[in-house]
Amino acid sequence: MKIDRLIGILSILLQKEMTTAPELAEHFEVSRRTINRDIEALCKAGIPIQTTQGVGGGISIMSGYRMDRTILTSRDMQMILAGLRSLDSVSGSSYYSQLMEKIQAGSSELVSGKESVLIDLSSWYKATLAPKISMIQDAIESRHLIKFKYFAPSGESVRTIEPYYVVFKWTSWYVYGWCLKRKDYRLFKLNRMDKVELTNKEFECRNVPLPDMSAELLYPRNIKVKALFDADMKWRLVEEFGMKCYSERKDGKLLFEEYYSDMDNLVSWMLTFGDKVEVLEPEEVRERLKAMADNMIKVYGRKKKSGTD
Repeated sequence: MKIDRLIGILSILLQKEMTTAPELAEHFEVSRRTINRDIEALCKAGIPIQTTQGVGGGISIMSGYRMDRTILTSRDMQMILAGLRSLDSVSGSSYYSQLMEKIQAGSSELVSGKESVLIDLSSWYKATLAPKISMIQDAIESRHLIKFKYFAPSGESVRTIEPYYVVFKWTSWYVYGWCLKRKDYRLFKLNRMDKVELTNKEFECRNVPLPDMSAELLYPRNIKVKALFDADMKWRLVEEFGMKCYSERKDGKLLFEEYYSDMDNLVSWMLTFGDKVEVLEPEEVRERLKAMADNMIKVYGRKKKSGTD
């Protein structure tokens, strides 16, 4: 990608007093003519680059305009590389690892020591996730519509969108774009998307706002929950809601008081605790859990079927 190569060239120029077009061409595996065009593009962008001919000549940033190399510290560079490694964990290619090598080659004096931050953004669905991310990124760059089948709580549907952002949030990946069906911006979870297609239809880029990914906006928590948990469930409450979500009673039970965003998800969440919890409020959740327990008794109280006709 040209923009990545331009950033790489600029990084090398900031780290070295002088380089040459053949050196850059070999480093980025492109022709000298491409490097010359890249240098011209950087000059048009306002970067004061000068070239000198003859023995000892080459490409450099003009004296007096050079940025202080300490603008990036060793720790800064380690954080940049950690971010690239995290993207490599969901990449279906070696693109990010190659980009890391290029950055490290031009910044060897800033990259030292062992990595202290490791981020893995992959999931159980990496085999299907990486191709989706790659295709969506291509669609965003080329401004082409994407089409896919989507599975939502409300049912299945076929959507066509103008993709603008690939988003990682709440341990999951999403695509944010303009939905032609809803005539509005929507957020789609990649794991719920199937048969993703890059169409041949281009779209004109809108003045798209950054997606507001605040949990309060997307998932307003307006259901007050009170429940009694067994003491050995403390670790889960702390992990999912923090230290202040419960109070310990004299009998050892944990009185949980929090707000939740969705009734169906709340019921499902409570079921994961089995008989380790008793819901006190809201009454609707108590009734639904009771009805489900009654149905389970009927299912498991029947004689076991053989599984054959």
